[in-house]
Amino acid sequence: MSHPVLKYESQSVAKLYFIAAMALFAGQIIFGITLGLQYLIGDLFFPYIPFNIARMVHTNLLIVWLLFGFMGAAYYLVPEEAETELHSPALAIGLFWIFLIAGAATIVGYLLVPYARLAEMTGNNLLATMGREFLEQPLPTKVGIVIVALGFLYNISMTVLKGRKTSITTVLLLGLWGLAIFFLFSFVNPVNLVRDKMYWWFVVHLWVEGVWELILASLLAYVLIKTTGVDREVIDKWMYVIIAFALISGLLGTGHHYFYIGLPGYWLWVGSIFSALEPLPFFLLVLFAYNMVAQRRRNHPNQAAILWAKGTAVLGFVGAGVWGFLHTLAPVNYYTHATQLTAAHGHLAFYGAYVLVVITIISYAMPHLRGRVANSAAAQSLEKKSFWVMSTGMCVMVLAMTIAGVMQAYLQRWLPEGTALPFMAVQDELRGYYWLRVVGGVTFLIGQLMYFGSFFVGGEPLTSTGGQTPASRLKSA
Repeated sequence: MSHPVLKYESQSVAKLYFIAAMALFAGQIIFGITLGLQYLIGDLFFPYIPFNIARMVHTNLLIVWLLFGFMGAAYYLVPEEAETELHSPALAIGLFWIFLIAGAATIVGYLLVPYARLAEMTGNNLLATMGREFLEQPLPTKVGIVIVALGFLYNISMTVLKGRKTSITTVLLLGLWGLAIFFLFSFVNPVNLVRDKMYWWFVVHLWVEGVWELILASLLAYVLIKTTGVDREVIDKWMYVIIAFALISGLLGTGHHYFYIGLPGYWLWVGSIFSALEPLPFFLLVLFAYNMVAQRRRNHPNQAAILWAKGTAVLGFVGAGVWGFLHTLAPVNYYTHATQLTAAHGHLAFYGAYVLVVITIISYAMPHLRGRVANSAAAQSLEKKSFWVMSTGMCVMVLAMTIAGVMQAYLQRWLPEGTALPFMAVQDELRGYYWLRVVGGVTFLIGQLMYFGSFFVGGEPLTSTGGQTPASRLKSA
């Protein structure tokens, strides 16, 4: 099949990954709304989909679809950056089906087989790795993830090695290799609970607040180069500053998970100080995105992709930066940890930083994969509306959870002993906010369906004008 807009035919394998990512994304949101309702209707879908299983499916789908998105993004941009065809398109397609089938089988296993029985069936007695949040996958699935990751990294690395090397591919590879290496700690499950939590955070924290930020920076840099025409050297400098701050603050910022779990007291200082610096790379990301758009040398026809890119920077800063800082200092975290405030931060951080950057690259790349420079004006109009509806829904959810979290910390933990309310009594006080969270979730789902619908809106596809912006014309004059 011919792709007149694609520079390299092998980039077309990314389309499979993007479609799978969006399908799994929809599943994640449906299970998320189910969870929100189960907070209010405790026996909803019981015993078929109990709360613990619905939550496990919700979080696992999030991880899997983001990995599909990252892999699709790499398969799309690396050939173009390296100026060569993908090392093995056949391997990329084969790994896609292995990953998709293994992921689907794991989700079906969660839903149809009791978790304890699933552990017995999948060899957890040989190497105990199950039962930990986000890492609930059975042993065969974890092994399969490692095999798929190694095959993927081999394919991408060989493509880069035989072609042009750029800052974007260097940072992307560093992030992707880090993602795979830190996942190996999911196989380490010490009997000692403190050590267990340390290794667990090596995966979870060093993914989302470490190497994933490198992937985020490289994908955003790529889209901004393509849509603004700003010199690569300028974007490279911004990207290196951002990832330097991300690594410095993110690595030692792991300490904010070590508060009050049995580790030495110095982690209270290390975790607080370096966690307080973690908003900086996201603030730089905002300056980066808006500066590049302001300095653009051409008006790219795909304005929807630019909106997603700017949204990534702003909501990533608010969710990961501001909402993270709200409860990252040790004296505050003592009262707020594991309350709804934690959930508020997690939802907005994942949405702002990682969900939006994957949608950004899909929004830019998918028209090319369908043989056009940009979607029609009508399709982009619907796509832009979907951004605002999804973001509004997310903000409603986050505000509801934030207020609920503050109330929870006050009523359950801050009040003097004897006057503090028990857990379930506090939950009754929060029901109104839980209903508001469901409203936000349904709004988000509507926005998501609008986004999916934008792919089917007709109209004349837009083409590149190749023209300059008014500002650049003035400079030329």
